[in-house]
Amino acid sequence: MKFSLPAISIAIIGLLSHAVAAYPNPGAVSGSIDVHDPTICRDSSGKWFLFATAPGISIRTSTDRINWSYVGTVWSSGQATWTNTYTGTSNGNLWAPDCTYKSGTFYLYYSASSFGSNKSAIFFAKSTTGLPGSWSNLGLVTSTTTSNNYNAIDPNLIIDGSNWWLSLGSWWTGIKLIQLNPSTGKPSGSTVYSIAQRTAANGAIEAPIIVKNGSYYYLFTSWDICCQGTSSTYNIRVGRSTSITGPYVDKSGVKLTSGGGTLVLAKHDAVYGPGGQHVYKDTDAWVIDYHYYTSSGSKLGINLLDFSSGWPVAY
Repeated sequence: MKFSLPAISIAIIGLLSHAVAAYPNPGAVSGSIDVHDPTICRDSSGKWFLFATAPGISIRTSTDRINWSYVGTVWSSGQATWTNTYTGTSNGNLWAPDCTYKSGTFYLYYSASSFGSNKSAIFFAKSTTGLPGSWSNLGLVTSTTTSNNYNAIDPNLIIDGSNWWLSLGSWWTGIKLIQLNPSTGKPSGSTVYSIAQRTAANGAIEAPIIVKNGSYYYLFTSWDICCQGTSSTYNIRVGRSTSITGPYVDKSGVKLTSGGGTLVLAKHDAVYGPGGQHVYKDTDAWVIDYHYYTSSGSKLGINLLDFSSGWPVAY
């Protein structure tokens, strides 16, 4: 779950409006959509899977990316005991899962921590079906303690050809990137790249997602405060680079390590605090899924992304 000083991210999704706009409203979704920090991936049969923050990590499925059904959790109650030392409780919430489906396998990274702490860890699991009871625990990927100046939560895997990379980070000194060994899904070395940071707003940046489109790598992040209902100020920003390790710059040429970030989605109409995003390429288009708030509570939001200008525009 994305978090920062007073906040953790709560995720929720709606579907698309087809007119390109600066701040498009999410459309309707239905079924079991009370989720936090969603990540969506699609298997070879065409079924969508949505994983979200919850004790054990919740799983929902859909056959149309609109109607969602709850099917259970990755780990049954009390099973993920290896996370307890980081959550500070038994059977605590496991935050911000990140799903990738490739060659018949679901790869899932997720984090464990407690509010305001960087005693945190990222773990790895995989499955061939994505369903409850099918997951193998592949253990610890990376962790941080109070001696570190960053926070090991909010993981996102990008597979770039034969190379695996994991972006991560929340507040502190911002967003980091580490290279992984594709055979193990674990770090292949000790190098930690810094790819985005803010000093404004007490350093409120988190929820990194990197995707490659054309010759550019695009780094999406969430800024400001999540999970305060209609007082939430979360918003989604982006920068791009020709190298996965950066430097990433925004549309005005400001480096993301110097506080740059081009706005993708922000508060508008009855939509408050969109963020905690995940971006992936579906068969029809690039998709951004995220959470937001209305006066009636949290919602699940889905939009498409148009990259034709060289910069992603949600519609």
